[in-house]
Amino acid sequence: MQNLSPTLAIAGDAHATDRAAGPAAGPTDRPADHPAWSRLKDAVEALRPLQSKDGSIDLAAVPRPTVDPLVETVQEAVAELAPLFPHDADYLAAVRADLRKWADTGYREPDFLDSLLAFRPNEHRVDGTGHLVVFPMYTQNGNPDRNLEAVLLKVVWPDWIAELERTRFDNPGYLGIAFEDFTAGYDTNSAVLFPETVAVREAPERFTWGGIFCDREAARFRTVTTSAVRQLGLDIPADAAGLLRDQDRTQQTFVLWDLVHDRTHSHGDLPFDPFMIKQRSPFWMYGLEELRCDLNTFKESVRLEAEGHPQGRDVQYAILFDRLFRFPVSGDRVRNYDGLGGQLLFAYLHKHDALRWRDNRLTIDWDRVADTTNQLCAEIETLYREGIDRPKTAHWIAAYQLVSRYLTPHPASTWAKGPEALPLDLADDKALRKALCDAVHPDEFPLSMFYEALAKKLGRVIAGTKGITGTSTEEAAA
Repeated sequence: MQNLSPTLAIAGDAHATDRAAGPAAGPTDRPADHPAWSRLKDAVEALRPLQSKDGSIDLAAVPRPTVDPLVETVQEAVAELAPLFPHDADYLAAVRADLRKWADTGYREPDFLDSLLAFRPNEHRVDGTGHLVVFPMYTQNGNPDRNLEAVLLKVVWPDWIAELERTRFDNPGYLGIAFEDFTAGYDTNSAVLFPETVAVREAPERFTWGGIFCDREAARFRTVTTSAVRQLGLDIPADAAGLLRDQDRTQQTFVLWDLVHDRTHSHGDLPFDPFMIKQRSPFWMYGLEELRCDLNTFKESVRLEAEGHPQGRDVQYAILFDRLFRFPVSGDRVRNYDGLGGQLLFAYLHKHDALRWRDNRLTIDWDRVADTTNQLCAEIETLYREGIDRPKTAHWIAAYQLVSRYLTPHPASTWAKGPEALPLDLADDKALRKALCDAVHPDEFPLSMFYEALAKKLGRVIAGTKGITGTSTEEAAA
C-alpha cells in the first residue's frame, strides 16, 4: 500500500442520531414513512417502562387495561405493514400469534420461539430486501433488558459479495444489514441482530442466521477514524482517504470483513470451542479469539488485493484503523477483550517498527504494515495449533505469556508473577478454573501512555456515535 500523502477531505467529526422524517399522509411503499410504523413505534416505547428486565409485565402493578391496548396496537400495525414484506408473511403472522400468547399468559416472561423459528432472513439475501423485525430482546452493547423492540432494516448484499460468499467464503447464515428505523433499544451502540438475544422458552438446536448492521459500523468507523487521523497527524494513502469519504463503500467493506471474520470462528487449528463466550475463560482468551478472526480476515484481504479485488485493500484499512484507534479506547477497562486486541496489534506493530509515534505524530510504514500484521496472525495461529496438545490451564498460561510479551501487565497482577503465584494445586477442575479467572486483575493489561492520551482526545467522539447510522452521518456531512 503506497503512501500518497493526500490532503484529507473526509467526513467531519459531526454526527447525529437520525430518525424517520415522520409518517406520510397515507400508506406508502417506504415502510419507515407508513403511519402504521409510527403507531407501532409509539406503542413499543409506551410498553418499555412497563416491562421488567426479563420482558414480563407485573399486572399487579400495571393495570391490564393499560397494557392490552398497546399490545393490540403492535399486532394491528404488524398486520398493516405485513403486505410490504411478502417474503416474511409466515414470520409476521407468527409474531402476531406470539403477541397474543404473551397476552394470554398475563404478560409473564415472553416466549417468541415460534416466530424466531419462522424468521429466516438468510433465505432472502438479495440486496435491498427489507424486513420488519419485532421481538422481545436485549440488544448487544445496547439495552441489557428483554424489551419489545421493532426494527426496519434492509439487506446489504451486493453481487460481488454474493459471489465471494458462494465461491470462497461460504457462510450461509450471515447477512449484512442496514437500519431504516428502530426503537430505543437500538438507539445505542448495538450493531448486531442476533437470534440468541430473543426471549424464548428454550434455545433452538442451532441458530441459522446472524445480521451485522454495516451502516452503523461504517458510520462509526468513519467518524472515529477521521478524528484520529487528524488528531494524530497521520498521513494516509489516497484510497484510504477515499474510503473514509464514502459511506456506501465503507458499508460494503464491513460486510466483507464481518463475512470472513464470522466464519473464521469455526475454521483453522482450534484447540477448543471457538465460541468461548459460552465458557468461563480469562478475558484475554476472548480477546485473542476475536483478534485471530480479524487477522485472518486481514490475511485473506491481502490475498484478495493481490488477486485484483480492490475491496481487499479497503478491508485492510478498516481492520487496522478500527483496531488501532477505536477498539482500545471504547468501553470500560474491566476485562475489555476487544480493547486488548487493539492494544496488542498496536504494540506489535510498534515493536516491529511498522508504526512509530515521534514528534507528536503517528506514522505507519505502509510498505511493511501488511507483512508485520500477518506475522502477528502467524504467532496467534501457532499458539492455537500448539494448544491442541496442551491442557486448558497450560494453554491459558501460554496465551498470557504471548500477550505479556508485547503488553505490560498491571503492577498488581497475580498472573504476571508466573505460574508459581497461581492456585494450581486445586484438585477440582471446575474450582481451579474459577480460581484462575478470579485471579485475573480487572484491568490486567492497562492502557499505555499513548492510549491514555488518545482516550482523552477521542472519548467525546466515540461517545457521540451512540445511535449513529449511515443516514445520520451523511446528513451531518451535508
